[in-house]
Amino acid sequence: MIAKNDDQNDSMLTLDKVSYRVGDKQLLRDISMNIYPNETVSLIGPNGAGKSTLVKLILGLIKPTSGKIQSHAKNVGYVPQKFSVPSILPLRVMDLLAQSKAKQLCTEEKSTLYDTLSITPLLDKQLHHLSGGEMQRVLMARAFLDKPQLLILDEPMQGLDPDSENWLYHFLDNLPVFLQCSLLVVSHDLHWVMKGSKRVICLNKHICCQGKPSQVAITPEFVQLFGHHAPYFHQHNQCNHQATCQHSTHKEHP
Repeated sequence: MIAKNDDQNDSMLTLDKVSYRVGDKQLLRDISMNIYPNETVSLIGPNGAGKSTLVKLILGLIKPTSGKIQSHAKNVGYVPQKFSVPSILPLRVMDLLAQSKAKQLCTEEKSTLYDTLSITPLLDKQLHHLSGGEMQRVLMARAFLDKPQLLILDEPMQGLDPDSENWLYHFLDNLPVFLQCSLLVVSHDLHWVMKGSKRVICLNKHICCQGKPSQVAITPEFVQLFGHHAPYFHQHNQCNHQATCQHSTHKEHP
């Protein structure tokens, strides 16, 4: 079940022993986690770990088989991994942006958002003519126009050239005050995960380990999944282990 609560709570989003099953197939098991206001959390895991299923549960697109999801976010935004528009559909950037609840931002904030994302020159452009980096900036604008308290980014770096990746790193690290929100970033980019996150959740149908990047990266669970990784670490406290991954030796690199 998914419960909405307007009362003040330290957690923006809480999952309590959430499981999801389809027939005899257990896709997620006993997921307990919190996302707090204005923190950036990275969700990582091998293919088939249940990351997409977890995102669908948080968005309310599917219901958990058991457990409880409680959201205190008045508005949850989502930027998909892929977004394509048929070339026969005459949809401009301004048409896509007009579908948002733009009244959430005042005129000055909206102008600042467009300038920050450099999309003003793109407003008259057809969506199917946009490059990968341009489309990502437009989708970001579309999400932030609704001023979400929680924003989920699904593989935001995938398919981007190095310049676009650097732009996205910088943008997410330097959000204007009026755009500050909690971020849940689903990512295979371990450089971003370790450098840009306050907390990492490692998923393999259950939570293998979670905590600060510098501690998660040296856990046996992380090393088994991704190999040894030595990114730019912040110094943080210990990671909280919840289970041990035993099903994958898949290794990924930034």
